[in-house]
Amino acid sequence: MKKYSLYIITVLMSFGFTDCSDFLEQETGNRSSVDEQLATKEGVVTALYGAYTSLENLLRSEAFTVYADLQGGNLSFSPTASGTNKGQISVSSNVENVYAFQDLALSSHFSSFYSSAYSVINQVNLILEFVPLLPNTSEQDQAAIQAQCKTIRGYVHFLLLQLYAQNYTYTTDASHLGVVYQTLTLNSGISYAERATVKDCFDFSISDLNDAISLYQQENTLLEGPDYSYFNSYSAKALLARIYLAQNNWEQAYQLANDIIENSGFTLSSSATYVEEWENTDAPINEVLLEFSVPRDAEGNVGASMSAYYGINSVTNYGKYVASLDLITLFEENDVRKKLFISNQLATLYNDELVDETYYFTKKYQDNAGYIAFRLSELYFIRAEAAIYLKNETVAMQDINTIKERAGAARITTTANLLAELLLEKRKEFCFEGHLFFDIARTHQNVERNQGCISNVCSLSYPSPKFVLPIPQSSININSNLEQNESY
Repeated sequence: MKKYSLYIITVLMSFGFTDCSDFLEQETGNRSSVDEQLATKEGVVTALYGAYTSLENLLRSEAFTVYADLQGGNLSFSPTASGTNKGQISVSSNVENVYAFQDLALSSHFSSFYSSAYSVINQVNLILEFVPLLPNTSEQDQAAIQAQCKTIRGYVHFLLLQLYAQNYTYTTDASHLGVVYQTLTLNSGISYAERATVKDCFDFSISDLNDAISLYQQENTLLEGPDYSYFNSYSAKALLARIYLAQNNWEQAYQLANDIIENSGFTLSSSATYVEEWENTDAPINEVLLEFSVPRDAEGNVGASMSAYYGINSVTNYGKYVASLDLITLFEENDVRKKLFISNQLATLYNDELVDETYYFTKKYQDNAGYIAFRLSELYFIRAEAAIYLKNETVAMQDINTIKERAGAARITTTANLLAELLLEKRKEFCFEGHLFFDIARTHQNVERNQGCISNVCSLSYPSPKFVLPIPQSSININSNLEQNESY
């Protein structure tokens, strides 16, 4: 893989959008300023930077960033560092209801995520509307812009599906409710759409991504900055492989994963450098296909990063989230991934007395860490899982062992219980990276949170309506065609 050095991108974001609900309530006359800004290639490229900025903010929001690991059982909470509540362990107020599988439609912790996600979708839809009209813009540049926008659109809709719709195989024909798949810009006074079926939503996303992949160029000549900060043909293929896996389309998932592994030029980080690469917070690890890098100002100062939730600077200055003991106990003694945990003794309140207790933070998100969307290891897991269902257990075992050997963990020597072995290994490899709960739902497993769980509900049996979130009531108030999820 080509090694990129991180450098600062300074972009004046003159093009911006409010969240989706505010946008829908604007007067139509405000559209003229948008028309003016999108009338040139320069304005459209600036708008595309803006869409990436909005997407990075969306992914880095607390509720979404911790959701899959928190719900699945990889995360616990650190004690309060100081003040009258020093040592107390409590659920972050930003995820309190979600953690208990009791989010509320009227005051959902994800209400801003929902509206902001559709705002990002609307941004790229607006760009797509203007691209064919751009003067002095080559067909190659138009194609590059369209590829970026269609990939972002497919990605954000898939994120919404994971949160608000039951997994693809919840019904035999995927006819259950998905989300509104928005391919047109939203304007005041329009007739709002209903939620499409999950099958239709998957078909729409797959179509967007196939279109995008056909449009990508060999080299990115459109957007400045590290290539790993933007979608390209291989990270778009990685997304599509993830979607095919969620659809149980084993053949397509296998082929795409295999293509990326064999032809992308990316290689797995080595066992010798694995921990060191994670510790280097100014650039992602070598095998990253896409990282949404942290925002920086004109002087290069970081505005915010994932360390806000997972970082630790001292025993009195640290983030809210730590590894659960359920997770920590999964690692073998010689597993190099154990070195990615920072153990600290923190004052903890027990029976009105402060005692030192050990907590485990992650090195994955210290200092200037960005949001990692795709890395090569995932494609080995996708190929392996698809291979299991395609009755090619030899390839599946080889791919699982490739990751285990890199970690220094014991190889598997039998094809018995391959799926369980794969899911366990994937849980360890991608802890803190937002996979676990979605894998649990996708494979029809039960949630079992044990050590460190401080919710009234620590387990959740599949199937359950609580595997999905409520559509925020504020959005239903705007679009009366939206049907609420069961139990909310």
